[in-house]
Amino acid sequence: MLSVLDIFRVGIGPSSSHTVGPIRIANRFMADLSAAGLLGQVRRIEVELQGSLALTGAGHATPKAAMLGLLGLEPETLDPESADRAVANVEATKQIGLTDGHVIAFDPQTDIVFAYDVLPALHPNGMRLRAWDPSGALLADETWYSTGGGFIATERQLLRPAPDDIVPAGVSVPHPFGSAADLLAICASTGLSIASVILENEDAFRPREETEAALDRIAGVMRACIDRGLMKDGTLPGGLSVRRRAPALWKKLKSSPAANEREELFDWLNVYAMAVNEENASGGQVVTAPTNGAAGIIPSVIRHYCTDTEDCVDRLRRFLLTAGGIGLLYKQRASISGAEMGCQGEVGVACSMAAAGLAAVWGASPQQVCNAAEIGMEHNLGLTCDPVGGLVQIPCIERNAIGAVKAVNAARLALHSVEQARVSLDQVIETMRQTGMDMSSKYKETSQGGLAVNVIEC
Repeated sequence: MLSVLDIFRVGIGPSSSHTVGPIRIANRFMADLSAAGLLGQVRRIEVELQGSLALTGAGHATPKAAMLGLLGLEPETLDPESADRAVANVEATKQIGLTDGHVIAFDPQTDIVFAYDVLPALHPNGMRLRAWDPSGALLADETWYSTGGGFIATERQLLRPAPDDIVPAGVSVPHPFGSAADLLAICASTGLSIASVILENEDAFRPREETEAALDRIAGVMRACIDRGLMKDGTLPGGLSVRRRAPALWKKLKSSPAANEREELFDWLNVYAMAVNEENASGGQVVTAPTNGAAGIIPSVIRHYCTDTEDCVDRLRRFLLTAGGIGLLYKQRASISGAEMGCQGEVGVACSMAAAGLAAVWGASPQQVCNAAEIGMEHNLGLTCDPVGGLVQIPCIERNAIGAVKAVNAARLALHSVEQARVSLDQVIETMRQTGMDMSSKYKETSQGGLAVNVIEC
């Protein structure tokens, strides 16, 4: 089993697979060199971006991410402004300081290679890193994959050629489950809610107070991201001249009386989701939920329904534990990578997770929670990932706003029924997986089809 804290990761925008993952990969590559006693011998490093990382890497800040990782930074702890200065220094000096203190020549224009012709067979997001000593001898040659949501894997981990070569993942938990059916059976036999099952599993990873503190921090980072997004005007980077819209809508909502609460509900959810994704597009600090491209949906629903009550801390934890549990099902049974599944694997999964979390907060039974998650995904099946200009802006920002509204409606629909839905959550997850496998690569984060080729960039 994985932990829900693997699903919710603090990082920076604009992409969990193309920014957060590559930071972690480059950081791990340098750590491996250090552990092998080779770091001091390094005189040249080359980073090769493959597949979707090459095709949309420029718009997703993947070169920047690679440099941050080589500098030894981690996405969870880096300061975005300091990180920008560090990258600017590398670009200006064409040198990079390694973690042992010595400096090597590094020109991002030549030492970061966009291998557009390399389409990895194991996963669309491939990243090859090589290091040489002063004589030109190869010190290390590693290929990694950014598998979505900030998760990374080596070639060996994905191939798993032999039982004794498997890299252990996760720990033994009291309530292991591999499907929604398993999870519901556990709830039925123990009388526990989904959130309680997940929390008891988290106890196997760390003391409960640490889990609760981590959940509170995740909620805090989400709220802070919304707050920043509501206050910052201006144009998003990247060349599309997309203006931030959340601040103007926020001012309008605050200044006008709630004449029609039903209509304004959409506006509130829209503004919170857009605030997060405008921050993400600008490289700000966000939480993968389960990815950066879909980072606005869960915070939007949380902000509107879980923060203004006396039991807000309990509601937030219940929401995140439930949503995280549903996210684990998608990660384990399918994928949360836009490069594998299209946007159904990002916005679709986030909508499903948010619907489940909100249903739990509203007192839904475990079956109703799974029904809400199923509804949230069922009406996102086939959603393509076709970012214009390779930027996480069009249609990504609005898509999060729509996803937040869908999630709330899915939770409401689920509460009106107590029996197993005709389509189960397991069935819809498998349908998403099959749809993603059948979907043309043009519509899976390559910017080679859909809106990406039909919208003029300038």
